[in-house]
Amino acid sequence: MQAKIWNHSQWITETHPSKLKKYFKKLLIMSGFNILKISQHHFKPYGYTALFLLSESHFAIHTFPEENKTYIELSSCVKRQYDLFLKQLTNN
Repeated sequence: MQAKIWNHSQWITETHPSKLKKYFKKLLIMSGFNILKISQHHFKPYGYTALFLLSESHFAIHTFPEENKTYIELSSCVKRQYDLFLKQLTNN
């Protein structure tokens, strides 16, 4: 058996930390991921990074409010949850 990791990354326009955290936490849970821990940091004067440690790997958020964009990245070793996440992401 060979280990596999599925990765998805993209830029989005939302940069508000609490909106991002709430939205992606809900999306990860709806997709069947198990969130073990959320680590976050607010930069001065602006910027936000969050890491969701998942049983199935991780999800990261990095905001660049000065450019009105956010980079998101999901890595998963479970294709079913990964596919559900992408489906939910494109439907919202």
